[in-house]
Amino acid sequence: MTSGAFAADLEQDLKAAIRDVPDFPKPGILFKDITPLLADPRRFLLATEAMSAPFVDAGITKVVAIESRGFLLGGPIAQRLKAGLIPVRKTGKLPHRVRLEEYALEYGTDRLEIHCDGVCADDRVLVVDDVLATGGTASAAGRLVRGLEGELVGFTFLMRLSFLDGLAALNGRRVHAVLTY
Repeated sequence: MTSGAFAADLEQDLKAAIRDVPDFPKPGILFKDITPLLADPRRFLLATEAMSAPFVDAGITKVVAIESRGFLLGGPIAQRLKAGLIPVRKTGKLPHRVRLEEYALEYGTDRLEIHCDGVCADDRVLVVDDVLATGGTASAAGRLVRGLEGELVGFTFLMRLSFLDGLAALNGRRVHAVLTY
């Protein structure tokens, strides 16, 4: 089997475990629910291996995982890459000194935080989340990493929504997504 055929088979297998939930969290949104994939040990392992594979030889020292589904994927990816795991959370959730980054939403703004000592100047960082949509959250996480002087190697996602131009928000950085919708 060629690598292209393997990738297509993997994509089909993983997509079969992602449930569509119409009108969640609000009318008109088709939410991609990954909890059935996470509940399947084989698919969960395949997903995190596929998310980490392009970065195995990149010298990653820290995986920055975005709240909350990014945490679920970031842990196994950090272990696979033999890297530390650093959480990025919404405001007020981290107990130590934090660096804050505000970012734009469709209507208004939101904020993310990282511990000030989570990333150092000699760290090579991979940002992890479940989905790349508009790119606002991932871009803010990248700015947090760069603000702490870490080297932002790239981003990895379980899925990318191609009808939303999240890639543009990531400023030409290395981006990997296992699935595309």
